[in-house]
Amino acid sequence: MTEQTPEAPGAPSERKLHKLSPFELKDELLQVADEAVKTREAVMLNAGRGNPNWIATTPREAFFLLGQFALTESRRAWDVPEVGLAGMPRSPGIARRLHEFLDASDDEPAVQLLRGALTYGEQTLGFNPDRFVWELTDAAIGDNYPVPDRMLTHAERIVQEYLTQELFAGRPPSGRFDLFAVEGGTAAMTYLFHSLMVNGLLRKGDTIALGAPIFTPYLEIPRLKEFSLRTVDILQSATSKDGHHTRQYPDAELRKLEDPRIKAFFVVNPSNPGAVAMRKESVHKLVDLVRKRRPDLLIITDDVYGTFVNGFRSLAADLPRNTLLVYSYSKHFGCTGWRLGAVALHEDNILDEALAKQPSSQRALLEARYGAITSHPGRLKFIDRMVADSRAVALNHTAGLSLPQQLQMTLFSLFALLDKDGVYKKYCQRICQDRLQALFEGMGIPLHEDPLRTAYYQTLDLEAWCREHIGEDFVRFIEDHHDPLELVFTLARRHGVVLLNGSGFDGPPWSARVSLANLEDDAYPRIGRDLRDEVLRAIDAWKKARGEPPPGLH
Repeated sequence: MTEQTPEAPGAPSERKLHKLSPFELKDELLQVADEAVKTREAVMLNAGRGNPNWIATTPREAFFLLGQFALTESRRAWDVPEVGLAGMPRSPGIARRLHEFLDASDDEPAVQLLRGALTYGEQTLGFNPDRFVWELTDAAIGDNYPVPDRMLTHAERIVQEYLTQELFAGRPPSGRFDLFAVEGGTAAMTYLFHSLMVNGLLRKGDTIALGAPIFTPYLEIPRLKEFSLRTVDILQSATSKDGHHTRQYPDAELRKLEDPRIKAFFVVNPSNPGAVAMRKESVHKLVDLVRKRRPDLLIITDDVYGTFVNGFRSLAADLPRNTLLVYSYSKHFGCTGWRLGAVALHEDNILDEALAKQPSSQRALLEARYGAITSHPGRLKFIDRMVADSRAVALNHTAGLSLPQQLQMTLFSLFALLDKDGVYKKYCQRICQDRLQALFEGMGIPLHEDPLRTAYYQTLDLEAWCREHIGEDFVRFIEDHHDPLELVFTLARRHGVVLLNGSGFDGPPWSARVSLANLEDDAYPRIGRDLRDEVLRAIDAWKKARGEPPPGLH
């Protein structure tokens, strides 16, 4: 941090760089890091990406094995091999034929998963065997539009069980959650914002609260002209007794939600980039606040990192009437390219209640909007309106996540449900925890224990650390002579290390987010050492400017 960020010809100005999303700024950093790699012996380490460098193999193998069976079934119906044409799978007897197919196969993990899936579906969930297997088989072929369009019947039931296990700690509230299978968490966000607006549940100029720092799109989408929402930050600003950030919500921040002008609270839990689950005390405070003071408050919780915290329990489990739940399979199973996610909404919820209480003029407009897809548009549930809105209503008959995607989602869910000892889950957690430990060892800093930490990311607030360990004079010197973005640009230029700026997540200006999921294990101690080197360089510059030695590191 001892040099100003130079601007290459044609490069964006410093002011423009500050306006960029961290994910767009990353492209600028990659160019700088690439140049560093070309001009000196360095290896680029891009710790800005969030997708993991591991994949779940068994459910993918089961997908391809089921595909082989599905093609056999298609050829049973109609086969013209000379032109490469076959028919559509047929249901009668298909479960028996799949059992026979598996019995004739080697006893590999994929075969074991499919056998376990059949037993689980038939015996635990009470599925009709032929209907269940036909749905799986037809999904592998992908020869139909999804029916029902919101989510396949058996797939929805299995994913409900998966969410109960992983996000509700096995203790769901009474009643049922309706699911909408979507193209990852990003699609869920897009559909949610859009349907809330077109149904008048949010309006331009309304105020929403954001659990900050937060995943950047939740900051950027409300500012778009078509939404024009006002935002209030509910800050994860709590600190421990010894002064380090816990990434938790102080009670005073949660009390901001008592303001009736706040229509909705958007929260990522466990947080991104903070990477911790909300503590039980805060959950209890929020539950009490909603029940006693804000029964009308909508909560949108993005729980994609829930599997990285043992015993995680979503806000949707304790506040089912008020909560829209968003989940993505991308991080846990290493499947960002599959685009798999789900929106969950309890059958008894405040959104459907609010729709029923709207003025007659507003209800009439919405009944006209959805009148072409149902004879009772006024009774259409909000989650089904999302499905229609996702295809501009007029294309509702072709709505829904593709059948192969729903099949892979189902197999991922079954893989976790049948892993009774959580072997895969524990291994993924250990990958991240070990890398976090290595990062801190590289920095020469002790790592505080935190059972609520995902270790999927680590936000490094260098300003807070330097204030605690070096002193206020040093912090003022850095702030007076440098721009916060120099931190990430210097790391890219000098070391080929790409991190995302914490300010882009509405976090502290002198902070950076490290992804602990996407690089090899030995990259993280190196990143830690590079960060420490930059701090030492800055201390040296400060020492020279003062003409006296700074306090030692401790």
